[in-house]
Amino acid sequence: MLPRPRLLRAAALLAALAFAAGLAVPAGADPVAPDGSLAAKGADPRRTRGLFVDPLMPAANQDQVYRDRIGSKAQALWIIPEAYPTSEVRGVVRAYTKRALTARKTPMLVVYGIPGRDCGQYSSGNPLTTAAQYRTWVRRIAGGLRDQHALVVVEPDALPLFSSPVETCPTKPDGWQGMLRFASRRLSDSGAWVYLDAGHSNWTPYDQRPAFLKRAGIGYARGFSTNVSNFRTTASEKQYAAFLLRGLRRLGIRGKHYVIDTSRNGAVPSADGYDVINPTWARLGRPPRLVFDGAFDGTLWVKHPGESDGQLNGGPPSGQWCDFLADRLLGQPESSTC
Repeated sequence: MLPRPRLLRAAALLAALAFAAGLAVPAGADPVAPDGSLAAKGADPRRTRGLFVDPLMPAANQDQVYRDRIGSKAQALWIIPEAYPTSEVRGVVRAYTKRALTARKTPMLVVYGIPGRDCGQYSSGNPLTTAAQYRTWVRRIAGGLRDQHALVVVEPDALPLFSSPVETCPTKPDGWQGMLRFASRRLSDSGAWVYLDAGHSNWTPYDQRPAFLKRAGIGYARGFSTNVSNFRTTASEKQYAAFLLRGLRRLGIRGKHYVIDTSRNGAVPSADGYDVINPTWARLGRPPRLVFDGAFDGTLWVKHPGESDGQLNGGPPSGQWCDFLADRLLGQPESSTC
């Protein structure tokens, strides 16, 4: 699931250099204040702008077919402590969001650094080991997001993993709900639209998930995300989201919205439903687009198509770009190597 720290650091450095040289504001763009915030007043710009297509994303720097069919689509910037430690993360977030606002687009980020992340699996390496460290890191992220009109997916898989039985997740951290609640509130206070991750429709049982969402701070957030880095169909995810919304309303939580990760859900999943590490049958899904259809805010590409989930089904280590994994998603003849 993780992006490669070296690529992300390079992206951040290039962004900083670009701004040092002075990027021109496109004609007709809303004014951007010196601190990077929007100077214009009025309706929330996220409702009318497209999502930011970052030219520094991995797919945008591959061969032409990958640039055209993957790199030309908006994808989230993953904020992870391995790449962006506490001392650097505020500046990284601010540089990225400033580039998005200068392009008159909406920045989209993922916060992925909670202690105990991934329950010892492929993305478990994490320098943040205590709640205090995590809160400090989140405060710095919030500082970079203030008034940037961003979308933020918070801690993919954390809530469904940590609310699972101990045999499923033996390394769940103490106070995980408090950490999610802190992140949801602090990042929302910065002006970001926060979507607390809720797993996906095949992650069962989920009867108690609305209650866990409430305890994890969904009340502070705009809503929740589903299907992040997974392969469930959009129809299945909409049914799942409707179940969560009904459950939240019964708990007194109303007016919430949701987004679906469609980066790799363009094919019907395998019969068992548990082939989730670079599955050979997966295909690109519906392009990212905000639609604001009732509670459904839209489709996002949260996972980067073409990046490995881990060392199964021919994939390299988690987060690394691989040509033949991208070929699979595009339904074209596969390259011989990554």
